[in-house]
Amino acid sequence: MKRVFLAGALMFAPGILAAQGMASVDEALNSITEDDVRNRIALIADDSMMGRDTPSPGLEATANYVAGQFYSFGLKPLGDAGSYMQRYPLNETVWDLNASHITIGGTRLAAGEGFQVLFGRGSTGTISGNAVVVSGSFADENAASLDLTDKIVFAVVPTVNGDFEGRWPGLINSILRSGAASFVLVSQRSDEAFAAAGSFLERRSTVRAWAESGVGGAGYFEVRDSDVADALEMAGFDLAAARANPAAPITATPLTGEVSLELKQRIAGRASAPNVVAVLEGSDPELKDEYVVFSAHMDHIGISSRPNEDGDSISNGADDDASGTAAVLELAEAYSMMAERPRRSMIFLTVSGEEKGLWGSEYFANNLPVPTEQVVANINIDMVARNWADTIVVIGKEHSDLGETLNRVNAEHPELGMTAIDDMWPDERFYFRSDHFNFAQKGIPILFFFNGVHDDYHGVDDEVDRIDAEKEARIIRLNFHLGLEVANSDQRPRWVPESYEQIVNTSE
Repeated sequence: MKRVFLAGALMFAPGILAAQGMASVDEALNSITEDDVRNRIALIADDSMMGRDTPSPGLEATANYVAGQFYSFGLKPLGDAGSYMQRYPLNETVWDLNASHITIGGTRLAAGEGFQVLFGRGSTGTISGNAVVVSGSFADENAASLDLTDKIVFAVVPTVNGDFEGRWPGLINSILRSGAASFVLVSQRSDEAFAAAGSFLERRSTVRAWAESGVGGAGYFEVRDSDVADALEMAGFDLAAARANPAAPITATPLTGEVSLELKQRIAGRASAPNVVAVLEGSDPELKDEYVVFSAHMDHIGISSRPNEDGDSISNGADDDASGTAAVLELAEAYSMMAERPRRSMIFLTVSGEEKGLWGSEYFANNLPVPTEQVVANINIDMVARNWADTIVVIGKEHSDLGETLNRVNAEHPELGMTAIDDMWPDERFYFRSDHFNFAQKGIPILFFFNGVHDDYHGVDDEVDRIDAEKEARIIRLNFHLGLEVANSDQRPRWVPESYEQIVNTSE
């Protein structure tokens, strides 16, 4: 897949404007086709987009394509200054090496010398408090039961031939999801490997500009045995003994004395990134001032540091989330073709920065172009072109009567051959991990269409030749029926009261 993306040529599809507002419901529905889905994903996930990182030229090209499509459908822009683009501000930061350090008792380790940053974009401030050392077998089934919430976690990781054993031990992911305040690898890596990790400290990182990134969940860092063994022993942990018995049952040993991380970055530049947003005005004189939002994220993770066996390093994100972006475009086109528009207005939104931490949807939810209380539902579509041919997971069904509406609509359309099932992976907390969550926290009922992850998730092989466009077309048609039901109903969707208390009130 080496096509060249011609932004100007592809922005405006000929002939669509002429058809706007002339089709029946069936004709609009039938405009959602397997070929259209595949072609849209192929364009968005083309190598020329270079993985659509936030920010990047490929992301801008994608945003321009989406905006051009919205224009060709005759949709009204809802972005900045009468455009389809809503831009949000970003800062470019670099680490302040003189002001960043880790302290264990009386031992102070300087950034780039005593510790390295493996991940921690935007981290700034002081982390202090209870600290533990996790040691023993990383394969121990009790690892997931360790209580690491709000703790500074030092993990004694195994190394082979001077580097980490395996890519990342499974425990690391468990710790990162545990609610730890911060995470520090204790390694025996070689001087060369440890020094190479320091290149991160020299790079500019991009962070959201409208809110300083805090230090909770601030990523992870690395120290070496030679720098911390004495300090850990004084704080109550025998590192040598732990290294001598790596197969021991996994434990979290509390440390005594002061443990803190002082992290500082400085602003080195400014940037911005786009959301793309448009609206189809509703037909009801009163209900047109209420809105149903279809959303998807158009960004991905850019260029991978791990090429595949063919040397490909571009993470094209065909499923994640060119598939969702294509779905929003197909829905926007289908609804705009209808001679009889939905009663409520329909907002079509593609955001960026999802992969960085839901940036675009956070900014949009905080800067809505319409009154928040007038947005009645958000239907978010993120990864819908892989896995089972006849099933799609819809997360959030239990939190509002949107779930009942979806179940009824699904049952009314067996011809789609698609069953919308409940969340299969509640322990993964996907409800909190995509753009719909920023709407939910504003009190807007949501549904999240998601086919689950797969072996190509965030890898360079998430390519268009692996997507199931026929399946996705049926999912989009289900969304079309669902959107009509929500937009035309006399009543707006209602929260389950207990869910409202749990999700909305706790965020206010």
